[in-house]
Amino acid sequence: MDKTIDRTATANPGDVELTRKAAEDHVELVADRLRKMMPECGFGELGTCCVMCYMGPCRIDPFGQGTRAGVCGATPDVIVARNFLRSATGGASSHAGHARELAILLLEIAEGRAPGYRIREEGKLLSLAEKLGVPVDGRPVDAVAADVARKAFEDFGRQDGEPMNWIRARASRMEYEKWEKLGLLVSNPHNEIETAMHRTSMGNDADPLNLWVATLRMGMVDNFAGLMMATDLADVIFGIPTPKVVTANYSVLKEGEVNIACHGHNPILASKVAEWADRLEGEAKAAGAGRVNVVGICCIGNELVMRYGIPYAGHEAQTELFLVTGAIDAMVVDMQCILPSLPAIAKCYKTRFITTVPFVRHPEAIHVDFRPEAADERAQEIVRHAIAAYKERKAAGIRPRIPDVSSRLLTGISVESLVSVLSTVDAKDPLKPVIDAIAAGDILGAVGMVGCPNPKLRDGAMSEKMAEGLLRNNVLIVTTGCVNHILAQGGFLTSDATEKYAGPRLKKVLTAIGQAAGLGGPLPPVLHMGSCVDNSRIYDLLAALAGKLGVEVSQLPVAGSAPEFITEKAISIGSFFLAAGILVHLAPAPRVFGSPFAVSLLTEKLPGLNGGKVLVAATPDAAVSGILAHLREKRQALGLPQA
Repeated sequence: MDKTIDRTATANPGDVELTRKAAEDHVELVADRLRKMMPECGFGELGTCCVMCYMGPCRIDPFGQGTRAGVCGATPDVIVARNFLRSATGGASSHAGHARELAILLLEIAEGRAPGYRIREEGKLLSLAEKLGVPVDGRPVDAVAADVARKAFEDFGRQDGEPMNWIRARASRMEYEKWEKLGLLVSNPHNEIETAMHRTSMGNDADPLNLWVATLRMGMVDNFAGLMMATDLADVIFGIPTPKVVTANYSVLKEGEVNIACHGHNPILASKVAEWADRLEGEAKAAGAGRVNVVGICCIGNELVMRYGIPYAGHEAQTELFLVTGAIDAMVVDMQCILPSLPAIAKCYKTRFITTVPFVRHPEAIHVDFRPEAADERAQEIVRHAIAAYKERKAAGIRPRIPDVSSRLLTGISVESLVSVLSTVDAKDPLKPVIDAIAAGDILGAVGMVGCPNPKLRDGAMSEKMAEGLLRNNVLIVTTGCVNHILAQGGFLTSDATEKYAGPRLKKVLTAIGQAAGLGGPLPPVLHMGSCVDNSRIYDLLAALAGKLGVEVSQLPVAGSAPEFITEKAISIGSFFLAAGILVHLAPAPRVFGSPFAVSLLTEKLPGLNGGKVLVAATPDAAVSGILAHLREKRQALGLPQA
């Protein structure tokens, strides 16, 4: 019988303290605005609200109490499919834009036009080049890098209909053939995005199945033109993450120091701010501060911590609260997940809110147009803004209130570093210990927990309770995105968590690996694999395991979970994992329940086609039960014993 989940909420005491302070300071927070919004639009939650043209908006009651079609004749099945595809397209656009910026930077580095950056991982560059068909023998590294960048640009400009370079280079033969058979291979991500927007505009595609196939194709765009390309290129430029133990939570802010919070997603900016924070320490001391202290919030927190060990602050839902501490001198943002409420709150505490991307601006923010060719100059300007703000804060008599809460985590678990750790157990075949443990039932399966902190579910500690329930049942967890912050603050990313939460069989495996690797304790039961674009690392690991076993990824006892998702990016990521044939758990409910066709496709028909399936469960108990049942079903199909 499954062990029950401890239902005690694991609220961060720092959140509680700062929420009270915000009320004292008359600062409105996300939770306050959410309460004012209730009850939320039922038509919108079901996905049956259409604003694609100006004959509407049309709201279709799926329960038969009103009209059964929009003014144009679109049915609920069509409206839901169109809305969902547009969400997936928005997410894929975000990730593809991230990857394209890195490709541009790589070419600029190779051509000497970005002097503040360099290639840190020649080995990964050469390996990637060989996969892409770029000649490497006897060639300068910069020449190879330039050609790799051009391979990325070729994908974004391809008009020949051939599959993307990144798909041909990075997909296994078995998976490639499956996607080819299902019609899911994509050629040019920009063309795919353009077609998706065109087909969902008024008077175009009205076939729900055709629209849902397009959604799976958008998932392929997201993974290969977004996640995988971005991670590959970021590793080449900034380095492959390596294991390190670091500090997290509110205590990473320091009174008496210039505190800069980097928030967003792309490491191009934040890596430079961190560099110049150290180099301008003398100016900070001249202003009366001890030093310049850079901390990372949201996915920039993941990028900075896993490569440089920079303090790991908090998740998206805590960004307002970090400002409420009154300790942050500058919050520097690039793109994605930047709440429009932040500049007004920053102004209350003399914090300089600095935007850096032309398409992410705010009328109350300072804008520093950050460009790689002038990276050093712009980074110095940003750090000096923070130092000036520190002096203003002191002069204004603003006394910080930094909650005395601190956490530790083991970070930097890239596929390469995980293989290195496992090689201490079996140098000839590093993946064999994991495969053997899965085969024996010591590891029931693995779950990738990814995504955001949704204020609708935060009060119930959805992510923490799910993690606890899965670990008790000997399920290994890998994480990306803001869930990392949540679980790090909950104490799940340390060796102690293995002792506290892991089931006895999982604990035995993790202890043996940790001892062999010289970690001084077990490997943590939750492995920090990076930011939201690093979901490709999870897929790479699954593909490697499937390849060793000679099966498809869809046959493995694995699942994905976005237990508190918010953004369109989660929709596009989930669409790829569905295309790969993996169970995807979502909470809150995706906006598809107004379409009987969508519900049937995602829960009944798609599993028979490629193994992919959506599980909707808004409570941790239901989510854990559904995932465990799926893992056991996959084990049974492979003839493996049940744990």
